[in-house]
Amino acid sequence: MMWNKIQSLGPSPGPGTRYDQGPFAIAAGLVLTSFYMLCGSSLAARDRISKEELWSLKPIVRPSVPQGFADSSNPIDSFIAEACRAKGLSPAGPAGKLALLRRVALDLVGLPPTVEEQDAFLADESADAFEKVVDRLLASEQHGVRYGRHWLDVLRYADLDENMPAAAGIHYWRDWVIDALNHDLPYDEFARAQILGNRAAKRRIISALGHLSTVESRPEDLFALGFLARGATSPGDGDQQLALSAVETISSAFLGMTVGCAKCHDHFYDPIKQTDFYSMKALFDPLVLRRIDLTTPGQIFAQGRKVEEYEARSKVLVEAMRAFIEPHHTRLYEDRLSMMTKEVQAAIRKPEKERTPEEQKLYVDYYPILRIDPPKLKAVMTPGEIKRYDEFLKQLAALKQPESLPVFWSVAEDAKRASETNYVLITGDPARPKKSQPVTPGFPFAPDKVEFREGRRETFVDWLTAPENPLFARVAANRIWQWHFGAGLHELSGDFGALGGKPAHPKLLDWLASEFMSQNYSMKELHRIIVTSQTYRRASSAPPGLETANHHIDPNNSMLWKFPLHRLEAEVIRDAMLTTSAELDLTLGGKSFDGDKPDPGANRRAAYMSRGYRSFADAMPDYLQTFDADDGRAVCPRRNQTVTASQALFMMNNAFTDEASAGFGERLRRSSIGDVNSIVNHGFKIALGRPPSESERAKSLNYLEGDPNRSKTFAWMLLNLDEFLYVP
Repeated sequence: MMWNKIQSLGPSPGPGTRYDQGPFAIAAGLVLTSFYMLCGSSLAARDRISKEELWSLKPIVRPSVPQGFADSSNPIDSFIAEACRAKGLSPAGPAGKLALLRRVALDLVGLPPTVEEQDAFLADESADAFEKVVDRLLASEQHGVRYGRHWLDVLRYADLDENMPAAAGIHYWRDWVIDALNHDLPYDEFARAQILGNRAAKRRIISALGHLSTVESRPEDLFALGFLARGATSPGDGDQQLALSAVETISSAFLGMTVGCAKCHDHFYDPIKQTDFYSMKALFDPLVLRRIDLTTPGQIFAQGRKVEEYEARSKVLVEAMRAFIEPHHTRLYEDRLSMMTKEVQAAIRKPEKERTPEEQKLYVDYYPILRIDPPKLKAVMTPGEIKRYDEFLKQLAALKQPESLPVFWSVAEDAKRASETNYVLITGDPARPKKSQPVTPGFPFAPDKVEFREGRRETFVDWLTAPENPLFARVAANRIWQWHFGAGLHELSGDFGALGGKPAHPKLLDWLASEFMSQNYSMKELHRIIVTSQTYRRASSAPPGLETANHHIDPNNSMLWKFPLHRLEAEVIRDAMLTTSAELDLTLGGKSFDGDKPDPGANRRAAYMSRGYRSFADAMPDYLQTFDADDGRAVCPRRNQTVTASQALFMMNNAFTDEASAGFGERLRRSSIGDVNSIVNHGFKIALGRPPSESERAKSLNYLEGDPNRSKTFAWMLLNLDEFLYVP
C-alpha cells in the first residue's frame, strides 16, 4: 500500500534526482512516518529522557584537579593519570624529539617541519624548547588555514551546492573563518559573528561623555554571514531552506545536538519536541538573501564589454549545437515526459508564463528528471555523431566565460516575513504548514521565560554563548580535543544527546570547558594547554611487554595511555607532497581552485581546493573523495577514516604523485651534488621528519646503486611509506 502511494507522487527517480526536495522528499517522509507510527511511539514513550536527566545539560562545575597522580604541572595529565591508574594501566613513555616535532607541526599548521626546523629543535636543549615551537606554530598564519578547514567541515562549507546562490562569493566566508582563527577571535564572538554579523557582546555603550550609542559591526564580519546565506537554495528562498539549514547546522555545530531529528516528529530519545524545532526555525524565518556587489563602476563597464563579446561568440556555437542534437534531445525528452502523470505533463507542456504557481513548482521539481545530460544523448548517437558532438563540447569548453565580478551574498531581516505567523511544517515541506500548530520564536533547552526585546537571533545568541549554557563550551572543547587526538573525550562529537553515550573522561571534559571559558574562549590557549601536556607528548607505541599488557586492559586506548596513531586528512597529505618538492604556494585567501583541472593556483594549500555537490556532474575532486573529505552538504563532526585500494593506487600511480615524486627527486638530486648519502639523509628528513635508521640507510643506498638519477623513484618510495600518511 505504501509503495502505491509513493508511485502516485511521480515517476521512479532518475540520475541526479535530489531526494531532499519535491515528490521524493514527500515519499521519504511518508515511509519514515509510517515506520515511526508502527514502532516509534512506544520507543519514544519508553526511552526519551528528561532535560534534567541528560548529562550534557547539567551545569559545568569546575572539578578539582586530582593530586598525586602525575609529575606534570598540566592538569590534563593529572586527570588522565588518575584514570590510567584506576584501570591498572602504565602509560607509554614520551615520544622522540623529532617525532613530537612532526606531530605538532602537522597538527597545528598542517605542514611537516622543514629540515632547518628539525635541526634547530634538536639543538635547543632549553627546558621550554617545545613550548617555543608551539608558540611559533600558533602564531603562524598557516594555523588558521589548518583549523579553518576543521571548522568548515563542521559549519557545512561548500564552494558549490546545487542551486546555492551564495556560491558566487562564498570563499569570502571561508577566508573570514581563517582570519578569525589566526587572530584568535574568542569562540563566543566566532559564533556570534556568524549568526548575527556582529561579534560584539554589548549592543550599546556609553561614551566617556555619557552618550549612548549602538555598537556597529566590524566591516569584515559581513562575510561571517556567509554561514547563514550558504543554506539558501534560491534567491527568493521559497523553500525556506535558509531557516531550515540554520536550525540544523547551528544545533549540531554549536550545541552538539541532533535537533534536526525533530523536523518531522518529536525526538525519540532527547527532550526536543517538533515544536522546538519550528520555534527555533522561527528565529531565522525573517531572513532573506541580500546580494552585495564588491565592485567599482569602472569594473562594471569593462565587464559589460567582455560579456557582449562572449555572448556573440557563444551564440553562434550554441545554436549550431542545438540544431545538431535537437532530434535526439526531443525523442529522449518525450520518452521521459510520457512516463509522468497527465497532471505533470500538462503543467510542463504549458508555456512558463501561463503556469500557475503550483504548476511552476511541479516543473521545478521534475526538471532534474527531465534534463538530458550528454551521456544520455551519446547513448543514442552513431559513432560519427558522437565525434561531432564531442567537438561541439570541446569548442564550448574552450570558450571561456568572463570571470564574474566579485559579489557576496549576505542575509538581512525582512519586515514582512517577520510579521508572518510561523507553523510546524509537515515533513519539513513549506507548502504543507500545519495551520493547527502555530509556533512562536524559541529554542530547545531555553529558560522558562524568554523575552525577545533585543531581537530573535540576538536573544538566542545571548543564551547560546552564555556560561549558563553548558553545551556551548563542552561541545567546543571536545571538538578541539578530537582534532588533536583523532577522537573526542566524548566520542560522538556531534551528538551530546541520550544516544551519544557519555564521555570517557567526564571530569577532564568539564575542566577543559571551564578553563576554556576562564580564558575568554581563546581557542589558541586551549590548543596550547592540550599540546603541551605529557598526554599529548606520549609515544604512539610502548615497549612490547607494556603494549601487550595495556592492550589487554584497554584495547581501544580510551584511557590515552599512548598517543593514538591516526591518518592525516586529505588536505594535509596533498600539502605535504607539494612541500617535499618545495612547490607549495602558501598564499592566503582568494577563490578556490579546481583540483581536477590545470589551474594557476593549483599549488595552493588544499584547504582552498573547490568542493561541493552537483547532481549532474562531479563537484568534488577525485582526490578529496578518495581520502574521505566531506562535500559540505551536511555537518561533518568527524571525517571517516577508510583504508581503500583507491588510496594506495593514488599514491602509486596518480599523475599528481608522479609530478610530486619528480619534483622531490630533482630537489634531492640538486641539493646533494651527486652524493647519494646526502640524497638518503635529506629524503628521510624532508618526507618523514627524521634521519634514516642504519637499516633504512643501507637499503636505500643499495637501491640507488650510487646513481643520483634514481632519486625520483627513491622519492616515490618515501611518499608511499605508511609513515608519510600518519601522524606519529
